[in-house]
Amino acid sequence: MKILIASDSYKGCMTSKQACQAIENGILSANPDHEAKQFPMADGGEGTADVLCDIIQGQKISVTTIDAYGKPIESFYATNGKTAVMDVASCIGLNMYPRNRRNPMIASSSGVGRLMKEALNSHPQTLIIGLGGSCTNDGGMGILHEFGIRFYDHRHQLLKPNVYALNRIAYIDKTDFKKPNTEIIIACDVRNHLLGPQGATYIFGCQKGIFENQMEQVDGWMTHYRNQIRQCFHIDLNKPEGSGAAGGIGSVLLGLFHARMIPGIELVIQQSDMETYMKECDLVFTGEGQTDEQTKYGKVPYGIAALASRYNKPVLCLSGALGKGYCQMYQEGLTGIFSTADRAMSFQQALAAGPQKLEALSYSIIKMIDGLREKGML
Repeated sequence: MKILIASDSYKGCMTSKQACQAIENGILSANPDHEAKQFPMADGGEGTADVLCDIIQGQKISVTTIDAYGKPIESFYATNGKTAVMDVASCIGLNMYPRNRRNPMIASSSGVGRLMKEALNSHPQTLIIGLGGSCTNDGGMGILHEFGIRFYDHRHQLLKPNVYALNRIAYIDKTDFKKPNTEIIIACDVRNHLLGPQGATYIFGCQKGIFENQMEQVDGWMTHYRNQIRQCFHIDLNKPEGSGAAGGIGSVLLGLFHARMIPGIELVIQQSDMETYMKECDLVFTGEGQTDEQTKYGKVPYGIAALASRYNKPVLCLSGALGKGYCQMYQEGLTGIFSTADRAMSFQQALAAGPQKLEALSYSIIKMIDGLREKGML
């Protein structure tokens, strides 16, 4: 059989490349006569720049920027001369700080702005930005600050970009702002707008550390920010679909930088030559850390299933865990959904054993398929 392997990373356990390798190891251990082809995948979140770096045959450029709280941090962008790629999660990632140390009220996207400027200094024709996994909710105010826009309160005091500053903006100085000429593409699976009950604060604020009793107030501050930007630039940050992505970073990239948004998994598939191999293969393996009701909103297994359905290819999803609503993915094109968990263990034990469990699961699945084929049952 020709088998296509297109897995996402397993957060905290394996990169997408390591996950694909574990699946291939299991397949070939079960039957070395099978042909396996790996396509490490990402959906716009953490690890997207790593995956795209390999696809575009680029090199990583180390950059010193700052994290969400202003502390120096080493990050990177990747470039092949024509295209540069970066992740917001590489400097303001949600998983950089444990839940009890997150403070979204003072977190800023400034580090993303600095990373963008470094990438743009390499003069790419296109800059691709993965928006998933951010810990900020400043509406992209930090990015605008890094690109020369200054925000002042009613006392003419310069404001430091963060959530608290959103409602204190009285005047915006755009004198030094210059939109980059480079085409910017944002890889993202979020369609939420910036404001309202389905916006950035209400939908994603909780996981970032905003308390439920703060939601209305923070959304009101974000509305004030939107109104001030609209008065200055005559652009409504809330209008674009996806403006609520990454705590509102999507709003400034779409509205002021005129970026183009593509679902992350679609972008990665487009950049690779996977579709060509998909037409010829017999079976597809995909996977992620946990498959649940969120998977159908643009996660890797969803995108792989959608592509495979065009060519009537069966898709097996191998996940670290199966959460609430995972069965919905059968209606989205998956043929089989499996978990690597084969016995009770702690979360840390599961992470440590992840690669071995994934390899063992793919081994067992191939043994089952080959056995059924030998008996003429497939």
